[in-house]
Amino acid sequence: MEYAMIMAGGAGTRLWPMSRKEQPKQLIPFIGGQCLLEIAANRLDGVVPTERRLICTGEAFREPIRGRLDAFSDEQILGEPEGRDTVNAIGLTAAVLLQQDPDACFAVLTADHLIEPQDRFRKALQTGFDLVREDPERLITFGITPTYPATGYGYVELGEHIGGNDARQTVQFVEKPDESTARSYLESGNFLWNSGMFIFSAAGFMNALEAYLPEAAQGLHAIADAWNGPDRSSVLQRIYPTLPKISVDYAIMEPASKDDARPVCTVPMDIQWLDVGSWTSYGETLSPDTDGCRSNATSIHVDSHNVLAVSEDPDHVIATVGCHDMVIIHTDRVTMICPASEAQRVKDLANAAPDTLR
Repeated sequence: MEYAMIMAGGAGTRLWPMSRKEQPKQLIPFIGGQCLLEIAANRLDGVVPTERRLICTGEAFREPIRGRLDAFSDEQILGEPEGRDTVNAIGLTAAVLLQQDPDACFAVLTADHLIEPQDRFRKALQTGFDLVREDPERLITFGITPTYPATGYGYVELGEHIGGNDARQTVQFVEKPDESTARSYLESGNFLWNSGMFIFSAAGFMNALEAYLPEAAQGLHAIADAWNGPDRSSVLQRIYPTLPKISVDYAIMEPASKDDARPVCTVPMDIQWLDVGSWTSYGETLSPDTDGCRSNATSIHVDSHNVLAVSEDPDHVIATVGCHDMVIIHTDRVTMICPASEAQRVKDLANAAPDTLR
């Protein structure tokens, strides 16, 4: 059967002070009253039924997630004792599903992207599922059509077409390039942004993990063996933090793309794709006024341009005079102000804040 797992373990420190321990970024209700995790789950309507959707997250986020997404049962939330990067979040999902359903295949999605239009996204997912059903050893990634020479994303290079759909063989994965290289990728038309979304069969992923990262495979099989018994928590707590911390791209996708034993395929997604990972990217979800100022609440600006003003309290007014290219974030305990050009450094500010404000 077909399943989907949403990775929702990020701390979201670049969205501090709204993103904090009791309300990580994926649970901030700042997209039309919805949080990113809700949007990601609802995006699966028509592809994967609610009861076959999973969330892999930090165990500390279990109760806040249950409070926000009551359609997910405890068994649908895979709680990590600590983050061990994406290969282990995916491997835990694969190992647990393999115990329940030897024919399981699952999509790996993220909780911090906005995607439009939905029908193209769902069509691409279905193509990926079809490819994995044809060959359970296939490793499917999704590539986003680039719109500018981005240096902050990884890329995938496309090879030959597969069958009668848009899927392509994957020639290589490329890490974040410099601007001139990114421009050449854009001009070639043969490179896509690496979306961080995948489809695997549970058995095929564990086979790949055994080949490329056997120490992780061994630990995850042991966790899965204890999953339906009374020792689940103790085994998970004991083994999971010892697993090698590495991304799925480095551990599985890159070596597999150089190994003829496992076909790696890219399914293009011609979609609008926004990674809401910083305040400037969140600002793109809000409509600007004539001076480029954006706000989710009431704001007043005089001789100000390109100001992002965000408040948890819709009745709290943010007012500026003569401010340009600024980010202002208001919560009940913290007001954060920085130049837009320094928005990526908000994570440093979050790390410097006392524990009571994180």
